[in-house]
Order: sequence, then structure tokens, then C-alpha cells
Amino acid sequence: MIKNFLQELRTQRWDDHRYYHHSRINQSLHFVSAASFLFAYVMLFFDPVVSALVGWLVSMTTRQAGHFFFEPKGYDHVNQATHEHKEEIKVGYNLQRKVVLMTIWALSPLVLYFSPTLFGLVEPWTTSADFMRQVAKVWLAVGIGGLLFRTVHLFFIRDVETGLVWMTKILTDPFSDLKLYYKAPLALMKGELIDPGLEKHVKHA
Repeated sequence: MIKNFLQELRTQRWDDHRYYHHSRINQSLHFVSAASFLFAYVMLFFDPVVSALVGWLVSMTTRQAGHFFFEPKGYDHVNQATHEHKEEIKVGYNLQRKVVLMTIWALSPLVLYFSPTLFGLVEPWTTSADFMRQVAKVWLAVGIGGLLFRTVHLFFIRDVETGLVWMTKILTDPFSDLKLYYKAPLALMKGELIDPGLEKHVKHA
């Protein structure tokens, strides 16, 4: 069972890399995202509020900016797949689902601003500092909720193992991304916009 779990984890991680990380800009942003996520992981034990602020304002924004603005969305000649096909078979959050998640994240401060108690769920904020700390707590809940929602969703539309593997992948992505993309910023500074090694790796996979 453990062997199958680890093999599925490698498969999900490889598919995510080969389908959605062609751009060196995207890879470089993922490197920044991974480093800041690891900082957020550490801060989670000391100050969850700081962890949530770094996780969303730095880690998530750099990560998703790479996908939305820099990753090619035309026909993928390396994998011989259309963008629409990749979006359809995406295990986790495809771009459409990410739009929903990021919209919830972006609108949550407005909800808290007009309802300081968040409809009776939290203590009302009175100062700007209180407001930011409450926003950070809401963002932490959004992040955890988004992770658990998709995991349980995969239990029903796929199977329990797929959901658990995906959750494990997401939580360990910062470690994997550092290893995968630490060379990307240097390659980008040399003018390399698309990873030339990806096609070779796919052909030999």
C-alpha cells in the first residue's frame, strides 16, 4: 500500500511538472513561492498570523501569477495535449477552480470589513492591526478549507487514495519545488524563457 501511495505521489508530481511548468518565469516564481512557503511553515508554530500573511501575500500570489500570466496555454507539443485537455484531467485545482479560490481569498477582507464579527464567528476588530490579524486568520481558514475541500471532493470523484496523495503532494510541494526549480532563476537571467530539458525528460519518461 505504501509503495502504491509513493508511486501515485511521484506520478501526480511528475504530471504537474511536465504539464504546467514549461515557463522559466513560472518555475522561478515557484522557487520564490517554495522558499516563502517554507518560512510560513516554520512561522506556523510561532505566529500563525504571520504564516498566513506570508503564505497568501507572497507564496500564493507568486505561485499563481506564474500559472495565470506566464505559463503557455496553447497546444502542448511536448506532451501532445491541448490546454483544455490538461485542465480537464487536472487532479487538483485547475485554473477555473483557482479563480474561485483566489476570489474567495480576495473578497474575504471586504466581508470582514463590513461585518467585523464575520457574522458572529470571530471577535470584532477595532483597530487596523486587529483587522489585519483577523484577515490573516480568515485567510488561514480559507487555505485549510480549500485543501480539505478538494481532498474530500477527490474521495468521491476519484478515490480516497488519490485524495490523500494529492493532499500530501500539496503540503510537500515547497520541498519538491526547491529541488526542481532552483536553477530556473539563473536560466531565466541567461534569457531562457522555456525549459529546454522538459521535452527530453518527457521522451525518456
